[in-house]
Parts: sequence; C-alpha cells; structure tokens
Amino acid sequence: MLVELAIRDFAIIEDVRLRLTPGFNALTGETGAGKSILVGAVGQLLGDRADTDAVRSGAERAIIEGVFEPGARADRIREVLEVYGIDEDPVLIMCREIHAAGRSTARINGRAVPVRALTEIGQLLIDIHGQSDNASLKREAEHVELLDRFGGLLGERAALGERVARLRAVRRELATLRGDAAELARRAELLRYQVDEITKARLRPDEEEALLAERHRLANAERLATLAERAYLALQGDEEQTGAGDLLGAGASALAALAEIDASMREHVEALTAAHETAQDVAHAVRSYRERTAFDASGLEAVEERLAAIGELRRKYGGDVAAVLAHAERAALDLSRLEGAEAETEALDAEAEALLAEIGQLGQGLGTRRREAGNRLTAAVEAQLAVLGMADGRFEVALERTPDPDGAAAHGGRWAFGPGGLERVAFLVSANAGEPPRALARVASGGETARLMLALKNILSAADGIPTLIFDEIDAGIGGRIGRVVGEKLWQLTGRHQVLCVTHLPQVAAWGDSHFHVRKAVVAGRTVTAVDRLDEAARVEELSQMLGGAGEAARANAGQLLAEAGAGKLAAAPEGGGPDGRRDHRAALGAPVLEPSSRRTR
Repeated sequence: MLVELAIRDFAIIEDVRLRLTPGFNALTGETGAGKSILVGAVGQLLGDRADTDAVRSGAERAIIEGVFEPGARADRIREVLEVYGIDEDPVLIMCREIHAAGRSTARINGRAVPVRALTEIGQLLIDIHGQSDNASLKREAEHVELLDRFGGLLGERAALGERVARLRAVRRELATLRGDAAELARRAELLRYQVDEITKARLRPDEEEALLAERHRLANAERLATLAERAYLALQGDEEQTGAGDLLGAGASALAALAEIDASMREHVEALTAAHETAQDVAHAVRSYRERTAFDASGLEAVEERLAAIGELRRKYGGDVAAVLAHAERAALDLSRLEGAEAETEALDAEAEALLAEIGQLGQGLGTRRREAGNRLTAAVEAQLAVLGMADGRFEVALERTPDPDGAAAHGGRWAFGPGGLERVAFLVSANAGEPPRALARVASGGETARLMLALKNILSAADGIPTLIFDEIDAGIGGRIGRVVGEKLWQLTGRHQVLCVTHLPQVAAWGDSHFHVRKAVVAGRTVTAVDRLDEAARVEELSQMLGGAGEAARANAGQLLAEAGAGKLAAAPEGGGPDGRRDHRAALGAPVLEPSSRRTR
C-alpha cells in the first residue's frame, strides 16, 4: 500500500506531500491542475524511462519518494530485496531522482539500486491504468496467472511445472550422454587402451627410486668389487701381510696378560677386544658383499628397460609414478561411466516418456478446467461491462495450443508445452458491437479501456494481489449515471486493494474514502501545483463545483451524492464492520497497522 507520496520539482509541482488512506482515494481538480502529473510521477517512481524535461525549470533535479507497506506481497518483495542486498523492513521507501543534466538515480530504503529494481518491486506494489497505461492486465504473460488464480488452479499448474522441470533435466542428461556416438566410442577406446597400458606395467609407487639405485649399483659393479677386495685384505690380510683383524687380536691378548698383573688396564682390554670382534664382523660382511658383487650386463639392461618404460608412461600421463597411477584410476572411472551409459540412457529414456505422458495427462486436465474457468470469467466480465455502460462489450479468454510432434499427447494431438501448461492464455476484448475481440493490449486507450480494466479488476480482485491500483481519468466519455456505478465499483475494489482515482465526475469522487483537491496556484510569480485533503464541508463545495454550480441547489446535490455513497457503503459493509459502516481496509489489504511515529523517513 502507498502510505505517502512526496514529489519535489517535478513539472509544475514544486513540493507536494500526500498522506494516503488504505481505501478509495479520489483526486479531483480542473484540467491542467496537475492530477495526471501526480500519476506520471508515480510512474517515474516505478522505473519509467526518465524524462529530464519533467524537471522543474530552474531546478537541478526532481525527487519522487514513496513510502509503502508491502502487506500481502511482503514475501515476494523480500525475494527481490535479497537479490539487491537490501534488508527487509516493515516500511519500504523507494526514491527516484531525475537530474536535469540527463541522468537518474534510484534508491530503496536509502540504498542505491539499478532503476530496474524499482520496476521489479513496483510491479508488485502498484498497477496504473489510464492515459499512460502500464497495467499488468495488458501484459499477456500475466493472463495465465490471473485465470489460474480465478479458477483456483495454481496447485495443478505447480504440479505440472514440476514435471516439466524434471523432464527438461532428464533431456539435458540424455543429450550429454548421447552427444556424438562416434566420438563417445573413440573416447571409450582411448580410455580402454590407457587403462590396459598402465595396468600391464604393474607400477608400484616407490619402484622408480629403487630402480635408479639399482642401476647406479650395477653400473659401478667392477669398482665396487675392487674396493671390497681391498677392504677385506686390509682387515684379514694374506700370505704377504698381516691384516688389521689379526693385529687387533694379538694386541688384545697381550693387553689381557698385562691386566693380569695390573688391574687398571682391564677396561682397555675390553675395548680392544670389542674392536677386534667388530673388525672380524666387518671382514666377514665385506667378503660376503665381494662374493655377490659382480658386473651383470643383462641385469643392468633389464633395469634400463624398466626405467625407460616408466619414463614413457610418465611422459604420457603424469609427472611421476603416483600421477600415472592416479590417471589410470580416473580413466577407469570414466570408462565405467561410458560403458554404463547405454543402460543409463535406456533408463532416462523410459523416465522421459513417462514424464511426457504425465505432462499430457495433467495438461489436458488443467486445460479443461481453464476453459471452464474462462467461461465463468467471460460471463462475469460481460455482466460487469453491461453495468458499466458497455452493453455491447465482449470479453473472451483465448486458450491457444501449438502443435508439436515431439510435444505432450492431449486433446487428440501432440502439443508444445511449458511450465504453465499446454496452452497460451490471452484476454481478448471488443468495446463496440460488430468488432471482433482483439488482444487486450491492442484495445484503444481511454474511457472504454479503463472501464474494461475496472470490470476485470472487480472480477479478479480476489486473484490479483497487487496492493495499490491507480486509475487516471477512468470516467472519460461516460455520464453521471454510469459514473455512480463506476464509483461504486472502484470502492468495491478496496476490500482487497488501495485505490487512487483521478476523476472529473462528482458521482465517482463521492465514493472516495478520502478526497484530495489538486489545484494550481501562483507563488512568487510562478505556477505551482498544490494538493489539499478535503474535509466533509470542503468535499461538498468541491463536488458542487464539479456539478457546475456554487449555489445551494448544487450543494444539496453534492450532499445527496455523498449521502447515497455513504448509504451504499453501509449496505455493502460486512457484518462486524466499523461503526461508520466502512470496512477495515488496511486489514483487508494484509498490511500492518503502523502509527505515523513508527514510519522511517530518510
């Protein structure tokens, strides 16, 4: 709901601030006073293309600010706010600045946002019908939503949409699996070769390091044997020389005899004996090493071949043996997937066929109930048009399907489908006898269009959750008798919507819960627009002026209009209404009741 609208330096508006009520807000005034300028300012607040010519002459920028209570649309608005990183707040403040230099800025709750954010949220908050109409009812994409809400079909449509989403996912998986059959076969053959090659190599993670050490040993076998022989001779000796081991043994024996005489040398006997034993052990180890160390050309060649094979695998598949083995694991997994693709494809094909059949069944049922709901909606709207003085007006709900050989089977054929079902929904209207119904968006603007919109809004008010409806000169081309009906219809909308209406008919304005008078004034030599909220006495005066006179007879007629409207409201008020017979509009709109002191200002 639009709680407050502030406009500064926009066209001939210097500074206007309106505090609006939840019910029916009527705006009246002479032609050119600025009523439609107020509506245009709201359009700018909702993201209409910035009009720099609308900046008041001499001003740097125009500022339009709206304070909203989201009410029943709070959840959807919260989703949009999250996209732009804006925290939820019970009060929503939207601001548009249009600079004379040619740029514009947008803010929501004080945070700069793209202008499209105003549009996205604005479409959830306000519908404008009139001379510069951007009403959602003219957006054909909204028609299926409104028809399904009217017919209570949202649950069925959601169930069908879930099946469509799953079918699309299955078809994407199938496309990925099938791809190019020849390419997949080549890929499988390559993977099979790689797995076989690495598997047959029987690699071990630490094998290459061991092989490098073995190659180094075999390549130096002759030198190793020579050094081992030299070490052995030094330890054990031969016929020509005594070895270190024998000398250590002789020394240990002599020292033992010495210790028999002088006990202080016993500790050295033990040390020398240990050294002799160590020398003996080393000599035996060296002799064993010397005996098994010999140049083995075939062994070296085998090691070189193994290292070369490992090097080739490393070059192909990775930097080391661990990387080669990891590649083999991945290739085996990919090969398994490819080899199982045929079975998976068959399962997905079966699921796709089942989903397609289910979509056809659900779509046919939904289409049948849509047609029934469309017939009811047609009868209701045409009845409304007759009351609104358009007895020759016609309304149709068109359900169109597109043949598709690969589509869902229903209604004796195969049809293209989407999350919304098998058909496209469009509202068609004809305002004049003999004229065929045409798309709503192509109907001429003016009073007839506005009355068509009003008829639809009255029928669809329970289905349409937009909190605020603005009608700009809805009374164009109609007389006082129909004007009273239009006023009553507008007031009836306030059970679920806040209504703002720019009108020239006193019969319409009399139904307003609040009445604002828009006038021009000259201040300091410049024309400005002023807006006054009228009390009951001022309303009588304004309505009498609209009736064409300022005398007592005109005032009496004006009072009679107010009395008739009041009686009509009282008669229509549900049991348990307020003491004056009016409904609690704010509660009906689902909006929280906020005192003025709790509203944020920026």
